[in-house]
Amino acid sequence: MINVTKTFLPPQAEYNAILKKAWDAGWITNRGALVEELEARLKEYLNVPNILATTNGTLPLQIAIKALGLTGEIITTPFSYVATTSSIVWECCTPVFVDIHPEYLTIDETKIEAAITPRTSAILATHVFGNPCAVEEIETIAKKHNLKVIYDAAHCFGVTYKGKSIFEYGDVSTCSFHATKVFHTGEGGALFTNNTALFDKLFYHHNFGHKGALEFYGLGINAKISELQAAMGLAVFPYIDAILKDRKRIVELYAKELNEFQQLKLREETQWNYAYFPILFDSEEQLLKVSSSLNEKEIFPRRYFYPSLDKLPYVNGTTSPISQRISKRIMCLPLFYKLDVNIQSSIIHIIKGS
Repeated sequence: MINVTKTFLPPQAEYNAILKKAWDAGWITNRGALVEELEARLKEYLNVPNILATTNGTLPLQIAIKALGLTGEIITTPFSYVATTSSIVWECCTPVFVDIHPEYLTIDETKIEAAITPRTSAILATHVFGNPCAVEEIETIAKKHNLKVIYDAAHCFGVTYKGKSIFEYGDVSTCSFHATKVFHTGEGGALFTNNTALFDKLFYHHNFGHKGALEFYGLGINAKISELQAAMGLAVFPYIDAILKDRKRIVELYAKELNEFQQLKLREETQWNYAYFPILFDSEEQLLKVSSSLNEKEIFPRRYFYPSLDKLPYVNGTTSPISQRISKRIMCLPLFYKLDVNIQSSIIHIIKGS
């Protein structure tokens, strides 16, 4: 069976050797030596000023909203994973959807200003499949209207834009280290900001609000990553360049052989991470036909993202016709480290023949 992704697992002996450090120290949570080592290595690799590792990739969105003191309406994209919208609602704010660009698939920056009202406090945009938003234009809009900017950069490990880590854009950026991602800690995530004072606030928010053992800065929750997760990240980390190189090989073959299909248009001056390979069909009927043909061969791509988030049962507001049309026609193909070229060729052949 071939799924849309497959978790990269480092040699178990290497993971166990790292994990033994936590066993020997008798310290498996509350920011031990492995968490600190992981953050230090990632900070250097990603070339970012600050990083805070967390236990998953959704809590960073919620913490960012809380730390920035957001209320009222948050402008966001309907084309993302559900966590982007659910985090806004969970923090008692109202998502206001702005439709997407039909080729980049990111929020359409030319439509943002029309959605701003006196209740708007922020823009929460997603770098879709690791493809950057129009970050300069969004920054200009945010400054003009005194809005905060959060980027859901769940797919963006290793992505750079104009020579700078994509995590450096916005007031806060978040990432996912879920097992399905390019880099993972089994389950995990991270927060990024260039603002030192804000970073300190994010830090105490993720640790119950603690100021030492007996005092508190303020409100907080538990988003701490464990030593067990950090050990997985440290075991995966030495392989990241090989993972990216192999994913590039797979993407390039898909792109060449499936060029009759609409593919993701990368924003200019982007160094991509080959996070996903989506293709767009002419219709939902064609997508379902191809998907069925692949399923018959025990190959399982993913309709991602589907549905468009403006269709969620707990949101109201304007519809996003471009997002809705694309969500019905888009499918991500199997893409993971060491995907056999013969299997990939079979996938391509089935798609072309359906």
